Amino acid sequence: MSNLEIGILSFPALLALIFLRVPIGLAMFVIGFGGYMAATGDSGMGLARLKSAAYSTFASESLAVVPMFLLMGYFATISGMSQALFRAAAAFLGHRKGGVGIAAIASCAGFGAICGSSLATAAAMGRVALPELRRFGYHGGISTSLLAAGGTLGILIPPSVVLVIYAILAEQNIAKLFLAAFVPGLLAMAGYMIVISIYVRIYPDRAGTAERVPMAERLRLLAGIWPVLLVFFAVVGGIYGGIFTPTEGAAVGALGTGLIALANRTLTLRTLIESFTSTAQATAMIFFIVFGAAFYNSFLALTQVPQALSDWVVGMGLAPIMVLVVILAIYLVLGCVMDSLSMILLTIPIFFPVMMALDFGMSAEHVAIWFGILVLIVVETGLITPPVGMNLFIINAMDRATRLVDTYKAVMFFVASDLIRVAILVAFPAITLFLIP
Repeated sequence: MSNLEIGILSFPALLALIFLRVPIGLAMFVIGFGGYMAATGDSGMGLARLKSAAYSTFASESLAVVPMFLLMGYFATISGMSQALFRAAAAFLGHRKGGVGIAAIASCAGFGAICGSSLATAAAMGRVALPELRRFGYHGGISTSLLAAGGTLGILIPPSVVLVIYAILAEQNIAKLFLAAFVPGLLAMAGYMIVISIYVRIYPDRAGTAERVPMAERLRLLAGIWPVLLVFFAVVGGIYGGIFTPTEGAAVGALGTGLIALANRTLTLRTLIESFTSTAQATAMIFFIVFGAAFYNSFLALTQVPQALSDWVVGMGLAPIMVLVVILAIYLVLGCVMDSLSMILLTIPIFFPVMMALDFGMSAEHVAIWFGILVLIVVETGLITPPVGMNLFIINAMDRATRLVDTYKAVMFFVASDLIRVAILVAFPAITLFLIP
């Protein structure tokens, strides 16, 4: 059996382990290690690779961004920023038709700008907004689905942990990817707001409105979100202003949110230990998946599977845009059964060389950035796509009174919005790239 055949057979073996509920990081490591021995006929090759893999994988300074952004998200949660964002947005929008739901989306976007995690955004805003949505007569299905969709803004609006991982895998500039994600992120927020406006007009009995808040109170609540703006502009402005690198920016953001939590008297010894512990656990989980993926992907490189796939696709003579659509469709299907980080780590080393071999009439850097944002959006859509949308389960766990099937029905409006947005960004790459120097 040739090395190429061994590499191809590793895919069904890996999927079998995943469906048997073996942790994805462990599954990729086991298949990669076994593949090394099968391809070389020497167990010593796998052990030799194991000896150097940990250092070569984690020596990248860019990976330090991950725990810093995670810690920033935990500090932002305990500091009360999510409550301040929702109260301010609801004060300005709550009296309009569908306004409380739109306010929840706006506050998800604001929290996502200082969090970087979809699940953390969904959980934090769910705790704040879900009781208010129910208080104003929002049906359980639309309440849970809009918060699940709003949570996905946490990985699309910079900073984004998933974008950092993509940048490392594709060897792209993190700051440029963050910049490219801004407009698609704002389009996502606007699309979700439009969906809510349409939904409450189709089903007027499923949403109520709040009383109009006096302007003085609105301005007072608006002033309460200054910590969010301060952290966002300090991190993002510092990165794009060349004051510090993304890694340093993440550290500044974590320190800033921690000081704000301390000033708000929500950062105690207990919450500090909990934040450090949660960050360490989440980082360990992510890094183990990264390690397993690195081991598996080096095995694939040994067997020449990515190169063979790239040559095969180019040889078929298909239009580049058709190849892109097929790849995005695969991501959409995988999103129904896998989490976003696992998809990125498993597939980018395979699909990225294919994309780089195709001619889209753009520079290689622009193709890489455009493809990364498209993948991020489709992966984000997978987080709210039944039957295994992670955000759906998180929000439904907070609202036991709402049937999961009701959430499934309502969330399809938001999935449709995502698909329309993907089609627009595929057809008009300049929307994604016009901010890139």
